[in-house]
Amino acid sequence: MFNEMNFTCPPPPGYKGKVQMGHGGGGRMSRKLIRELFIREFKSASLMEEHDGSIVTVDGVRLAFCTDGHVVSPPFFPGGDIGSLAVHGTVNDLAACGARPIAMSSAFVIEEGFPIADLERIVRSMAAAAEHAGVEIVTGDTKVVEHGKGDGVFITTSGIGVIEHEPAPTPRNVKPGDRVVISGPIARHGLAILSIRDNLMFESDLVSDSAPLWDLVSRVYAAGIKPRCMRDPTRGGLAAALSEIAELSATSITLDDRAIPLAEAAKNACEFLGLDPLFIANEGLMLFFVAADDETLLLETLRSHPRGTQAAAIGRVDSGDAGILFVEAEPGGRRAIDIPAGEELPRIC
Repeated sequence: MFNEMNFTCPPPPGYKGKVQMGHGGGGRMSRKLIRELFIREFKSASLMEEHDGSIVTVDGVRLAFCTDGHVVSPPFFPGGDIGSLAVHGTVNDLAACGARPIAMSSAFVIEEGFPIADLERIVRSMAAAAEHAGVEIVTGDTKVVEHGKGDGVFITTSGIGVIEHEPAPTPRNVKPGDRVVISGPIARHGLAILSIRDNLMFESDLVSDSAPLWDLVSRVYAAGIKPRCMRDPTRGGLAAALSEIAELSATSITLDDRAIPLAEAAKNACEFLGLDPLFIANEGLMLFFVAADDETLLLETLRSHPRGTQAAAIGRVDSGDAGILFVEAEPGGRRAIDIPAGEELPRIC
């Protein structure tokens, strides 16, 4: 049985007793660090849900709360920058909790010598992204570190949103028989970052998909659909997100490789670089888990929105082989996906 086999990658040399870059990559090293240090010591029931944010109740009002750090390098990339990315990442984490974003904080750590003109560009981009997403940046903090002790600029954001529909979606709600739907083509963000970072020239320009998704999610709720779970597949890409959900829901997930949307430019870039698009980060996509009866309506609803025109049903949830992600290239022929211990592409979000 697959759940009796070891599908882990070996850790890098020098791993024991030291933080490695792979601890922030969204793979097995990240999960181990979070579970065996942060969740263990903070002892929070909300953290144990391992969702994109936590849900708290204040005087009868259900709120979602999330926080995220943004260390993308370079800070400017095709389709966005670290400022707009910080807003999009925050509001999308809230949207994955089924929450309408209402307020954000932002904390900047700036390296001495960072150009003021670049900082102004980032802040203006962040302000425009927040206005477009319908969220207000209401508080923040600024720190400066000595030259050589940072990497330009890092941004940490937190967000609060209102849960307007019950039950709130969580990974543990996923059930065998559910369908997996994605809102658009994968791998664009990570490839856009890589292309500009390493001065790679491709036949077609690669542009990040970074975008706010609450408007898309709210349309799904307005159609009467209540997703069991939602997740924006950022670090570690589609594969890492689905593997984690399979583990938390004690199910297995089978993807139809032929159904996963992938732009021709992204496909060519992955083939050229020897990368698997399933593991490449996205910043403007949402995964939906819904009952089988809701799949058709969900696809129709997503495709009626500008951000969901290429939405696709890409898989199903099964019982047995708990925690394993499979990819099926043809009917009856499937393989288990091994989630990397660390990361394929560093500093992409």
